[in-house]
Parts: sequence; C-alpha cells; structure tokens
Amino acid sequence: MAQWPDGKKRCIWANPGNPLYISYHDEEWGRPVHDDAVLFEMLILETFQAGLSWECVLNKRAAFREAFDHFDLEAVCAFDKTRIAQLMDNPAIIRNERKLAAAVGNARVFRAIRKEWGSFDAYLWHWTGKSVVHERGLTRSALSDAVARDLKARGMRFVGSVTIYAYLQAVGVIEAHEPDCFLAQELSGSGLNPAEPCRTGLN
Repeated sequence: MAQWPDGKKRCIWANPGNPLYISYHDEEWGRPVHDDAVLFEMLILETFQAGLSWECVLNKRAAFREAFDHFDLEAVCAFDKTRIAQLMDNPAIIRNERKLAAAVGNARVFRAIRKEWGSFDAYLWHWTGKSVVHERGLTRSALSDAVARDLKARGMRFVGSVTIYAYLQAVGVIEAHEPDCFLAQELSGSGLNPAEPCRTGLN
C-alpha cells in the first residue's frame, strides 16, 4: 500500500497521481447511497466500464454528465436513435453504440422499478434487508449474481454479476475498503459480514 503525502493509507487501487480518483475513493466509493439520482448515474457509468477500467470512465464522468443531460432520468428515457447517433459523434465520452442504446433501455427499466417499488433505493437495498455487506477480495457474489439476474430478467443489459458487484461496492451496499485503508474503520459499522445471510431472492 502506497504512502500518501497526507499520511493516510488508501486502497491499493486508488491512483495517487489522479486527483479525481483520490476524491472518488475518499468521498464516494463504499459510502451508502440512497439518492435515486446518484444510484441512476452510477448504474449508467458502471455499465460503460464493461471491458474498460473504472479510472477511464471516471475521467470522462463530467463529459458523460453533460452528454446525458446531467443524468436526468426522464430525459435519458426519451433518448431516440437520433440522440444516440449524436452521442456517437461525441469524442469526450465512451462511444460504443451498444452501450449507449443499453443505457437508454436501462434507464427505462430503472424508471419501471421506481414505479413498482416507490424508489430504486427501496428496490436495491431490499436485497440485504437495508444492511451494508462487509467483504473484501471478491469480484462477484451470490448477492451480485441475484441482483444481476433480476435486472437482466427485467430487460437491462451490460449488467453482469461482475458489473453489478462493482456497482454495489460503489454505492455502499457492499463495503470493501482494504483493512489498512483509513476509511475501513469509518465505514465498518453495523451491517452484514460475509458469514451472515443476505437476501438474494433465493431464500
């Protein structure tokens, strides 16, 4: 684990040379999110990570916000083929036509889940009974398998278990800061540990 100028130890994946990455690690990653607007933004961004690094996506986050109307759910749901074609001409974002089309479809599924559950927050956190799961060293789990399977059944794309696991980590459903990271103790409050059962839809 690298030594940092401020004396704090951070997770090994945090790039000390990228201020955006440091800010994301310190202020966002692993902190429980209950705001549907943030949950939507992070879900869309995570689906663009497939096959790429998160740092690549994070570096383009501001451009994605502008291109996706600041992740206004209704606006993204209304994107059509013409708008997707315009996005394909935007060099500041990740230009993958399948992912762009999936983002629009996923937005519509997200909206449908909000209508069914009252909020996407209620849907997402019901999988763990509103508890944070504390575990490290994994890239997928029974929980991410179940959530991914359900989202796919509802029509979402680019939401495999590995992508959803990363998403759950990002929005704090799973807390995975490394033991020596200065945030590990701060975020290790009440929740589920890996030995405890979580609600996966299978039990």
